[in-house]
Amino acid sequence: MKMQLIQPFISAADCVLATAFDGPITIGDLSMEQDDYRQKGYAARISISGDIEGRIIVDMSSETALRVASALSGQQIEAADQTVRETVHELANMMIGNAVTLLNDHGYQFKVFPPEENIENDPIRSKSDTEEIAIYFDTACGRIFLNVRMRYNLRSRPQNVPVHSAS
Repeated sequence: MKMQLIQPFISAADCVLATAFDGPITIGDLSMEQDDYRQKGYAARISISGDIEGRIIVDMSSETALRVASALSGQQIEAADQTVRETVHELANMMIGNAVTLLNDHGYQFKVFPPEENIENDPIRSKSDTEEIAIYFDTACGRIFLNVRMRYNLRSRPQNVPVHSAS
């Protein structure tokens, strides 16, 4: 997996979370995932297709999602409802939007799809030919997980990726 495809998502998440929660963010260990992804609670999955393809999952426990929704809305939210889901999706949109800007600056062309919601405990299947990374961010509201699976689209090779000839 090319870190140049992953790093923009990590950088964007760090920046957005630090700004949104107006405080320090601790970035956890980066790990390679080999099993199907299992949600922690509220998750937003955003798919990307074009020169690069894959998906990004922003995920957090129900308790963290309630605290995030309360912090971002400026009012205390007591129960999980549509507002919490919409807040998680909006947070994911902000992170992905920043990452997309960084990737566009490198010349990649792709389409970003709106966030999709997954049913809790429904595994998100991994493709055997694509690696994934998982990382978490500790915020004042709790731990937020980021799971990224990206690869170059072999049918649509980016121009800035060198092609090696067999000599």
